[in-house]
Amino acid sequence: MQLNSLTLTNFKNIAEAHLDFSPKINCFLGNNGMGKSNLLDAIYFMSFCKSFTGVPDSMLIREGEDFAMAKGKYERSAADEELILGLARGRRKSLKRGGKEYGRLSEHIGLFPLVLASPADIDLVRGTSEERRRWMDMVISQGDRKYLDALIRYNSALEQRNKLLRDNISDKGLYEAVEMQMDMAASYIHPARERWIEELQLLFNRFYTDIAGKGCETVLLGFEGSLDGGVTLTQALDAARGRDEAVKHTTVGPHRDDISMTLNGMPMKRTASQGQCKTFTTALRFAQYEFLHRVSGMRPLLLLDDIFDKLDAERVERIMAMVTGDDFGQIFITDTNRAHLDEIVSRTAGTYGMWNVDNGVFTR
Repeated sequence: MQLNSLTLTNFKNIAEAHLDFSPKINCFLGNNGMGKSNLLDAIYFMSFCKSFTGVPDSMLIREGEDFAMAKGKYERSAADEELILGLARGRRKSLKRGGKEYGRLSEHIGLFPLVLASPADIDLVRGTSEERRRWMDMVISQGDRKYLDALIRYNSALEQRNKLLRDNISDKGLYEAVEMQMDMAASYIHPARERWIEELQLLFNRFYTDIAGKGCETVLLGFEGSLDGGVTLTQALDAARGRDEAVKHTTVGPHRDDISMTLNGMPMKRTASQGQCKTFTTALRFAQYEFLHRVSGMRPLLLLDDIFDKLDAERVERIMAMVTGDDFGQIFITDTNRAHLDEIVSRTAGTYGMWNVDNGVFTR
């Protein structure tokens, strides 16, 4: 898949911009806070219908303006595609594909695959289990429509059960009706997560070794599921009912799952250096890229936001060699260091694009 051009109006600090992109490498150079990451956020929004920063949609509209718009022209599966995103204060966002608006934005997820690596990825290692679950769900959902549907159904039923607990409802029949819906969804979610971790681990190990070099430390991913041991969710919820009534929320289920991440047998979050964490998360993103390539049949867009920070020269060199090779498709890279970007484009056979970014203005 390829993004040929992007037009933005009033998106964050970008008043107006139109960019025609190279099919391979696109570089954005500028100081912090100039709008490089905002451009990547706009591209990200076109695939996921939300900002990668997690801010409300209203904060994506330029200060003092009432609306924002983004128009992307793509080449996808040998066909031309156009996406138009509209944001307006006080109104729901609109996304049109080929001039037709989506009824449900969830229908769009996975159709325009994309992978973003950014400094915020440190939260995958050192953040909460919620961060890792959100990432896991986002990746699996792009390649598995049934998983996304099961996840939506589970979260809806979970919200209903939590409301029963908060309202001190004691009707067993009401709990059983809601828990049946949760169990049906969990019976798909749990094994899908287990399979995904197993597949990702193989890809991840290869990329970590390629970045860190042979003889590097041993890294592992593992799935920490709340339903391990053959226990059904119905059984687990029934056993936890008394405790849940006391704390007023549901304490067992897929919403409590986690991913273990270890370095030489020790938890990453406690023992890894900044450089090891950056290597770990970059390898995770590259493994995510390869996974999505396999399930979608398309090469996702790859967005690399300030990726070389905290890495030594050898690891930077290996990443440069990887992203300019044939295993990756179209790439968008931001950096404050011109030397990094010059080195990348010098390795690129064919055309590339490089822009200077200054207060939301993009200059070739």
